[in-house]
Amino acid sequence: MTLRPWLGMLLLGMLAGCGGVGTQGSTGGYVSGNGSITVVEPGQRAKAPVLSGDDLEGRPLSTADFGGDTLVVNVWGSWCPPCRKEAPALAEVSEQYADRDVTFVGVLVRDKPAAALAFTRKQRTPYRSIADFSGRNLLGFSKSLPSQAIPTTWIIDDRGRVAVRIMDDVTATTLAGLIDDVQDES
Repeated sequence: MTLRPWLGMLLLGMLAGCGGVGTQGSTGGYVSGNGSITVVEPGQRAKAPVLSGDDLEGRPLSTADFGGDTLVVNVWGSWCPPCRKEAPALAEVSEQYADRDVTFVGVLVRDKPAAALAFTRKQRTPYRSIADFSGRNLLGFSKSLPSQAIPTTWIIDDRGRVAVRIMDDVTATTLAGLIDDVQDES
């Protein structure tokens, strides 16, 4: 009879191993997004984590320095096809909203610093990125809107709360509309 608890745990472990998305959503060794956009009502928003670390040139960068701004945080890697696809839209919107209290911050994951820096220079990315090779910064979103997909973009309202999560590449029109909505609600 002492075998029953062990057998139950074994069965649960086997069933858990059968779950997940399989190859759906997996592309080239990373998990791509499913295209979902999650918008959180103002009264339901959780506090965003403070993201910090060195940028691609080794200078310190922290989202705590942008209190009172709407933040757009984009997780990316130069090796990621959807990230390459959305880079021009992110650059366009970051320039369009530069004088509207909106700050963009990239979070670079699983990439070589030299490749990432070359990519941002080629794309003329007008904002800085935190090199987050350990994933420590992304874990901060576990209490609000977590994501394992690359790319993921979060919009954080001017009160420091997570308002939107986009789990895939984003267009300039969609991103601008979401930023406008978040700023109108604040």
